[in-house]
Amino acid sequence: LAIIAAYGKILPKEILDIPSRGFINVHPSLLPKYRGPSPIQAAILNGDKETGVTIMKIDEKMDHGPVLAYSKWLIADSDTYETLSKKLAELGAELLIKIIPDYISGKLKPITQDHSKATYTKIIKKEDGKINWLKSAGEIERMTRAFYPWPTAWTLWNGKVLKILETDVLIGNDKKPGVVFLEDDELAIKCGENILMIRKLQLEGGKVLSAKEFLNGHKDFIGNVLK
Repeated sequence: LAIIAAYGKILPKEILDIPSRGFINVHPSLLPKYRGPSPIQAAILNGDKETGVTIMKIDEKMDHGPVLAYSKWLIADSDTYETLSKKLAELGAELLIKIIPDYISGKLKPITQDHSKATYTKIIKKEDGKINWLKSAGEIERMTRAFYPWPTAWTLWNGKVLKILETDVLIGNDKKPGVVFLEDDELAIKCGENILMIRKLQLEGGKVLSAKEFLNGHKDFIGNVLK
């Protein structure tokens, strides 16, 4: 029996045929939802409340093989890619250890996925983190968590990359999207819908700072309109 996890390539048949009991994979989503390389980021970006891990037999297609076991997991409102991936890795390891004896003995029978319900994820690139301030504050807040610690959600200011690392959403305000202002003495940026309250950020070449620390050194940030 061969086991893989977080392996980004399709295995050819001549490799799959080597172990007599085949290959099984630990995948961090409830297949057939979120096949592909970025299921954890996709779950956070889409605002899902629940995800999980799937253990499946591998065939020659991406995350396509029959399922051996599922385990569900609730996504916390504060979860980032970093925290959720760790939780799902531990969940997957526990499930794997639990099911291997039954799989080897033949008690556990693989179940074919419903391929008509399959959805797919993509390879995350740096440009995926670029913030469009016409999006809602909720969407951008989820970006900050889904893309942490890489590529992070980011914008440009004075020709430099400004990483937006920790945020909250505030309802309301009629300002222009992208405008930077103070809301009750706290750093805020207007979005296409609602307001993004900035808690932590990092300017290219600088340290990670709280919003207050950042404003102490960059008072001219207020009033800018981010693109």
